[in-house]
Amino acid sequence: MVSPVCPRAPLRIEGPLNRQAFNTGNGYASLHEATISYIRSKMPLNNERPSSTSSGDEQGSDGESSPGRCDSTASASDTDCSRESFTSVGSSKHCSPSSSPPKTLTLDEVMGSARDLSNLSLFHEIVVNRDFHLEPHSLPEDSLWKMVRDNVHKAFWDILESELNDDPPEYQQAIKLLEEIREILLSFLNPGANRMRTQILEVLDMDLIRQQVDNDAVDIAGLASYIISAMGKLCAPVRDDEIKKLRESTDNTVTLFRDIFRVLDLMKADFVNLTINNLRPVMQKQSVEYERATFQSILDKTPGALDNTAAWIKMTFEELLSTMPSNRGKGQSCLPGPFQVLNAAFLHILMWDYNQHPLPETWMTDEGRLREVQAQLKRWQAVNEVLLIVYSTVGGPVQGVAALSERLKRMTAVLLDHNPTLSLQEALVGVSAQICSELNKSLAERGYPTLSPALQATLAGQICSIAHKENPIRTLVEDRVQHYFTALICDPKPQARLEQTPAGLSAIRSELVTLATKFLSLVNYNKAVYGPFYADIIRKLMFTNSPPPPSSSSPPSSPPQDTVASE
Repeated sequence: MVSPVCPRAPLRIEGPLNRQAFNTGNGYASLHEATISYIRSKMPLNNERPSSTSSGDEQGSDGESSPGRCDSTASASDTDCSRESFTSVGSSKHCSPSSSPPKTLTLDEVMGSARDLSNLSLFHEIVVNRDFHLEPHSLPEDSLWKMVRDNVHKAFWDILESELNDDPPEYQQAIKLLEEIREILLSFLNPGANRMRTQILEVLDMDLIRQQVDNDAVDIAGLASYIISAMGKLCAPVRDDEIKKLRESTDNTVTLFRDIFRVLDLMKADFVNLTINNLRPVMQKQSVEYERATFQSILDKTPGALDNTAAWIKMTFEELLSTMPSNRGKGQSCLPGPFQVLNAAFLHILMWDYNQHPLPETWMTDEGRLREVQAQLKRWQAVNEVLLIVYSTVGGPVQGVAALSERLKRMTAVLLDHNPTLSLQEALVGVSAQICSELNKSLAERGYPTLSPALQATLAGQICSIAHKENPIRTLVEDRVQHYFTALICDPKPQARLEQTPAGLSAIRSELVTLATKFLSLVNYNKAVYGPFYADIIRKLMFTNSPPPPSSSSPPSSPPQDTVASE
């Protein structure tokens, strides 16, 4: 009979990377070890290791202190850092994209690029998302996978119970479980926790336990009691209640070991999350260099990895070129400056249409955050448009009433965000009905006549009309929002201008400031990491579109002032 293997549960990632699977085949243990090994291999810590959440004397006496956690990932200095990165021509090989000729990719190269991209995504998520954490994955009830998993688990524990109930008992599977528990407990220890390590190895000495089995002298209950005691010393305080339940358990041996593994799984997730939090400050210090080098590695293996990025910048460059004034006397258009191109490209990213163009590769790691900013911006733009229509249609009776304005704003925002499956047109129908009802209630309370049916129909029609892109109110609001973001992107110190929203957007000022802060943080970090790649693309575009050099009989023209190296 084939020996059953105790199945382990996978981990779920909380945050924008939730769609990425981290099922490694061996489940918890593999992910626990792989995550720690990967992070530490990429980010050397000068022999430092974060301390465990142990509450016991053995672990605490030999452990090392953990570094403090850094909560911020982007600051005002990001702008200077990104500017430095963009203007540099490339001081090392990984600072600029390679220009190797096209070649046929092997399967190993494709898989290597996929691994690098996965590592880059995980690293980036840990650095920029301070809420990133891992937790046990709970399968949906009545799902086929849950039924299969439960049946396999039940079969394993039933076999273990039958072996322990034999006469004489069979301990082979029990010994394997004890050996796995010992390795898990040892993985929780700091390098300096020698006393605790020695104790675990002495009590859970597999050779000694096998000798006790041969002589029918093994004490499974005593070993389980020690394991629970060791878990209590190594676990986080949040698991104290679980440890208490294990100590007070009166269940049989098999049920007790099943509960022990369940709590060990929770402790593994706790330890991985603790390690991530402790390593985050170190990772943040080296994040720009690491992400740039990793992306260069991907580019070396997959030369077409910048195709969408190049198309995005080229599209922006051509749009700007078509609007540039002609150079008098030569009949040629002036070239836009590199930072002018890049700033316009970032504004395009804010308004990106995913149905028309694929997202540039350099934005893939921030796609979730970018989509969230875009969705929130569209929602608050619609709220502002609704309020402008209300004020212009109803007039004096509702103007200057701050409480009513705030109530209409919050109500409209909730209705537009309540059911994301509804189209904007469908959502606006509900918004218009609620707006009319709230206006009539407010007008009646303040002694004004309520809205007539004709005025209500007009108001509802105008509100629903903002679903059309050519609506003048919608166009006005969108243009002013774009001007606001353009001014911030182009300003090297945008913090002073965050509160300076254009006229007509005062109703959503606080929301605009919040969204602008998030977007600028994404832009600054993206510019810091991928600036050299952008510089290389823009440089090639400018050289391709630059006028031919003057002949020897012509006087030399002055060099362009707006170059990649000079800005």
